[in-house]
Amino acid sequence: MLYSPLIDKLIQALRCLPSVGPKTAQRMAFHLLERNQEGAVQLAETILSAIEHIQHCQRCRNLTESTICQICNDTRRNSELLCIVESPADVLAVQSTGVFQGLYFVLMGHLSPIDGIGPNDIGIDVLQARFNEGEIKEIILATNPTVEGEATAHYIAELAKQYHIKTSRIAYGVPVGGELEYIDGGTLARAISGREHYS
Repeated sequence: MLYSPLIDKLIQALRCLPSVGPKTAQRMAFHLLERNQEGAVQLAETILSAIEHIQHCQRCRNLTESTICQICNDTRRNSELLCIVESPADVLAVQSTGVFQGLYFVLMGHLSPIDGIGPNDIGIDVLQARFNEGEIKEIILATNPTVEGEATAHYIAELAKQYHIKTSRIAYGVPVGGELEYIDGGTLARAISGREHYS
């Protein structure tokens, strides 16, 4: 052990963050201890408060401090249209476009039988209860373009079909401003398969 037990414990704790390796965690720890102790205290207090007060919305499973989140409570949104995503970060990504005005459902993951993650582990039972209410007329499947994401989208699409709910999948493909010669084959193939027709 190169440092005191407490410093070592802080470095190891910082490594729980995504993409933070030993060197980055070490830099963070020393920055907080040497240059920004006030910020460190605020960070610690905020993390504790967030863990204590943030929960899942009972309607959409997004993270919120309330029983029902602000988006679900917004009566201006289209309650017949539901966008299904894998994580709260995906909600932020879709919201940032300013285009979608419906509601969301957050799976908090995807189906992965090999890891023991089944339908009820990602809230399919809660989603089905929403379908049963009869208000939802269309869903947009915005799961990630991975094998698990595609399998999850397919599973939900089959479920929605039983309720005669219109289902669409977000398109993946060539980014705006992208040049075809630099796009990988898989992305280009998906863009061609999911092409839109001009009216």
